[in-house]
Amino acid sequence: MPWDIRLDHDSYEQARDEFTWADIPDDYNIASDCLRKHDDPRGSVALFQHSAAGTETYTFHDLDVLSNQFAHALAARGVERGDRVGVVVPQKPANPLTHLACWKLGAISLPLSVLFGEDALGYRLSDADVDVAVVDESVRDTVETVRGDAVDLEHVIVVDGEGSDDADGRGDGDGLGDTVRFADAIAGQPRQHDIADTDHETPALILYTSGSTGPPKGVLHTHGLWLGHCPAFCMYFEHEIDRSVYWTPADWAWIGALGDLLFPAWHYGRPVVGYPMGSFDPEEAFEIMAEYGVTETFLPPTAIRMMMNVDDPDGRYDLALRAICSGGEPLTPEILDWADETLDGVAVNELYGQTEANLLVSNCQSWFPAQAGSMGKPVPGHDVAVVDQETGKEKEVGEVGMIAVRRGGDPVIFEEYWNKPEKTAAASVTGPDGTEWHLTEDLGYRDEDGYFWFKARDDDVIITAGYRVGPGEVESAILEDPDVEQVGVVGVPHETRGEIIKAFVQPVAGVTGDDALRERIRNGVRDRLAQYEYPREIAFVDELPTTTTGKIQRRKLREREDEEE
Repeated sequence: MPWDIRLDHDSYEQARDEFTWADIPDDYNIASDCLRKHDDPRGSVALFQHSAAGTETYTFHDLDVLSNQFAHALAARGVERGDRVGVVVPQKPANPLTHLACWKLGAISLPLSVLFGEDALGYRLSDADVDVAVVDESVRDTVETVRGDAVDLEHVIVVDGEGSDDADGRGDGDGLGDTVRFADAIAGQPRQHDIADTDHETPALILYTSGSTGPPKGVLHTHGLWLGHCPAFCMYFEHEIDRSVYWTPADWAWIGALGDLLFPAWHYGRPVVGYPMGSFDPEEAFEIMAEYGVTETFLPPTAIRMMMNVDDPDGRYDLALRAICSGGEPLTPEILDWADETLDGVAVNELYGQTEANLLVSNCQSWFPAQAGSMGKPVPGHDVAVVDQETGKEKEVGEVGMIAVRRGGDPVIFEEYWNKPEKTAAASVTGPDGTEWHLTEDLGYRDEDGYFWFKARDDDVIITAGYRVGPGEVESAILEDPDVEQVGVVGVPHETRGEIIKAFVQPVAGVTGDDALRERIRNGVRDRLAQYEYPREIAFVDELPTTTTGKIQRRKLREREDEEE
């Protein structure tokens, strides 16, 4: 039987005691694991690609051949081991094909969202020194705008586009230059390609995460990352693997979509549904799950709340759904009750993780009862604790501290922040017993039954509709407006989205804040950053609370908001 991770233990306690990472093959490579190890790669479906025109079906063999061909195309454009390749593609086959091709070469892929504006996309491409980017036609204009002085992007490969070898006069004339269609890049390439010499500690991808201050940080992960997600995958999907079909509406640019569902599903040789839905439609979500017999799905809390408004889904749709996983914010009792009553007993399991160390804690109702609002218990393979962030000493049961995970041998923990050694060092603390802990910057506590509970974020990161937004990045975009003197950005509670972004704006002297300025600010953020990062609420103020050194006190802005409710 092909090697894979199974949590087929009788109990949670047994799995915690017996599970080990020791069996990872010495020559581990994600592409080989997800494509080549399966018993029947020619006959087993890996991807049902849904579109308005119909369904395209790809077997694991199909994906292997296509990613082989694209690996040759990337190599022809100079991509070598350790080089970075940007992937700005929604839920289309070219997205995972590009990642798999990079990993076959030993290169590093960068998942990037099609929702990014010029500033957000340009910064990431430049920071990672990306020479080749695979981009959707919908973002081609944005990519072309950021090329040049800020981004030394030599090759652009366009998905579903009309690119040419010399689209804007900058091609090199040899058929490999500047801009080319994805299909043309693959055409005629050899169908075979050797897998690079890698192991689970070889760098594989960079995911960008937003913090409360400064620009986004590139989080470097290794080939072991998706493998490290598999124990949690078994838990939150209730150990149902062998007869499963998976789908998520989440963007394949995020660790939650790629790591919580797509690549772990392919580790187990199971099919995934792909569909670039765009704006989430709850009725369409039920239609997709019914059409493809989806048995397990990852749904952000915002999506679940929208689906709760659909009338009689179990009666109107022929659903095969067995389990839902969700994360990003605590799930309320109403969500668990809705799934149990309206979806006829479907399990909803909350999970916890972050870009730097994902899927650390999870629920699993076949092992222990879910507690509404609790993120669950530590996943086998991850040593999770609540510690004092200054000393690394573990907190007692019930005491609030920083959620942390033990470094050393755990494949989900990131290697480093790209080009930021000081921030890498600051993310760890060594305890009095010599244990090195990765600090999540999230505060919580552990109860006497071993459940972990989220208390608060130690920084000011906003989680809106499942997206993590750094307020500093939004503030910088707003300050680009000449009529804005100063700004503070915070998250405020919202019934559907969990939080929404609110900006407290101090206009320059002589300028009156009005609806026209509000709309200009919103549009400016949309253009520079991303559609989900614009402030849905804007309040104009005469003065902002600051420290003695002039730093905006976001805590006081949140307190002001609480007092007004």
